[in-house]
Amino acid sequence: MEIKEILKTVDHTLLLPASTWSEIKEILDDAMKYETASACIPASFVKRASEYVNGKLAICTVIGFPNGYSTTATKVFETKDAIQNGASEIDMVINIGDVKDGRFDAVEDEIRQIHEACGGHILKVIIETALLTEDEIIKMCEAVTKAGAEFIKTSTGFSTAGATFEHVALMKKHVGEGVLVKAAGGISSIEDAEKFIELGASRLGTSRIVKIVKNQSVEEGTY
Repeated sequence: MEIKEILKTVDHTLLLPASTWSEIKEILDDAMKYETASACIPASFVKRASEYVNGKLAICTVIGFPNGYSTTATKVFETKDAIQNGASEIDMVINIGDVKDGRFDAVEDEIRQIHEACGGHILKVIIETALLTEDEIIKMCEAVTKAGAEFIKTSTGFSTAGATFEHVALMKKHVGEGVLVKAAGGISSIEDAEKFIELGASRLGTSRIVKIVKNQSVEEGTY
C-alpha cells in the first residue's frame, strides 16, 4: 500500500495534558505537509488551530475525554463549543459505566444527542474496547449504528490498551451499513497501520506514522 494512501487515513494526534501551542502547531504543520485526514488536538487549541490552518486541514477534537463520565449535557455543550470554534470532526467518549450496567439505550441516546449537536459534522464514538467484553463491543456497534454516528472508534489511547487487530475485525463485522471504523491507540508501525486498514479501519488515530515518514523523508531527502 502506498504510504500516501495510508497517510490519508491518519488523524495526526496530540492529546497529552502538557501539550503546548508550539507542539500543536508542529502537529498542524506536519498534518498539512503530509496530507493526513485531520489533526486531532485538545479542545482548548481548536480556535487557534482553525485560524492557523485556514481551511487547509480538518480539525478534530475530543469530547468527554478520556474517561467518558461527564454528563450528556456537558458533552453536548463541549461539542457545540468545539464546532463553533472551528472543529470539523468530533471524537466522543461513551459512558463506559453505562455499558457495564447494560444501559445501552442510555448510551445510544447520548450518542444521538451529541450527533445532533455536531450539526452535520463527523462524529466518531470512542468505546474503549480494552475495557469491554466481546459482547459489549458488538452491542456498542449496534448502538452507534442506531444513533447515526459516522464512526466507531476503538480507544482513547489513555486506557489499559489501544487498538487490536481482533477488535477492529469484530467492529467491522458488526457495524451497520455506512458506519466506519477508526483504530486508535498504540499504532506504532507502517506494517500495523496497513494491517488495520486491511481489516476494515478507515481512519487511524496516531502520531507515530507521520513521525516515521518524517524521519524517513529527512534521511532520504524526499517530501
